[in-house]
Amino acid sequence: MSSLPARVSPVTSALVLIAEDEVEIADILIAYLQRSGIRAQHAIDGQQALAMHHALKPDLLLLDVLMPQLDGWQVLSEIRAKSDTPVIMLTALDQDIDKLMGLRLGADDYVVKPFNPAEVVARVQAVLRRTRATPPATAQMLRVGQFQIDLDSHEASIYRDGQQHPLDLTLTEFKLLACLMRAPKRVFSRADLLVNCLPEGDTLERTVDSHISKLRKKLEVLGIQGVPVSVWGVGYRFGGDA
Repeated sequence: MSSLPARVSPVTSALVLIAEDEVEIADILIAYLQRSGIRAQHAIDGQQALAMHHALKPDLLLLDVLMPQLDGWQVLSEIRAKSDTPVIMLTALDQDIDKLMGLRLGADDYVVKPFNPAEVVARVQAVLRRTRATPPATAQMLRVGQFQIDLDSHEASIYRDGQQHPLDLTLTEFKLLACLMRAPKRVFSRADLLVNCLPEGDTLERTVDSHISKLRKKLEVLGIQGVPVSVWGVGYRFGGDA
C-alpha cells in the first residue's frame, strides 16, 4: 500500500462504521479515514455491525458483502428497514448483478476490492457531503470520545468495550453533561452552568458542585475517571477524551 495521502478537507465530525471481517483491511481504512479528519469504528461481523449501528448511529456505514454471522446484503436490508444511514458496499464480487443488488437494496455507492483506500475516503467524503447537505432539523446528537447524547430523546450513554452503556442521569445532570460536551475544551464558570443547566430559582453556585459530584460518581461506576474536570478558581470543563 502507498503512504498515507496528504490531508484533504474533511467532513467535520462524521463517524463512519466499518463492517469488515478482515482486520488488516479495516485497520488501513481506519487510518486513512482518521488522516482525513473522519472518526471510525470497526465491526468484525454482520451481527456486530447491526448492534453497533443501533448504538452509535454512525453518519455512514462501509459494509463488506462477505461477512460471518450476517452477510452485507442482510445487514443492508435490516438497516434500510429502520434507517436511512448512507451505506457504501465493499465487495470483491466485480459483477454487475452484485452492484445492482446493492443499489436495489438501498446502497448509496459501492467499491470493488482490491481498492485504493484513498479512493474509498474520497467516496466517503462525497457521499457525506451529499447526504449531509440538508440534515434533518431533528438531528440532535452530541458525540465526544466514548460519550454520546441524544438531545431529542434525552438519552446519554457511554460506548466502551464494544457495548453501549446507558447513563441514568437526572435532568440537571443531563443538562450539565450536554452543556460541557457542546464545547469540550471550554472552561465553564459555575455561574455559566447555574444559568444554563439548573432549575429556575436555584441561585447558589455551590449547588453546581453538588450536581457535578453526583454526575462524576455515576461515571466512575462505569470506569470513567475525572469527568468533568475541575479547573481551580474557574469552574469545569468536559475533559475525558476531548
